[in-house]
Amino acid sequence: MLMAHPAVLADLLEQYKTLHALNAEEGGPEARQRLDDISYTLCIATSTRDIGAALTAARHQLTGARPEDDSLTADA
Repeated sequence: MLMAHPAVLADLLEQYKTLHALNAEEGGPEARQRLDDISYTLCIATSTRDIGAALTAARHQLTGARPEDDSLTADA
């Protein structure tokens, strides 16, 4: 299974948290669409089907992860 880079997951979680805190669900169409897009991307990145599971999976994957880890770009 492919896994999203920790920096990508951390960024997605931060965007979701910000939009959720701004109550984007009840905002304008652009804010709702952005929250939906971030939620969908989190689900895809974590191989889950709902945002609750995606948030849990992303946080679990980030436990102990180093955002500066360049293992995906380092020469093997």
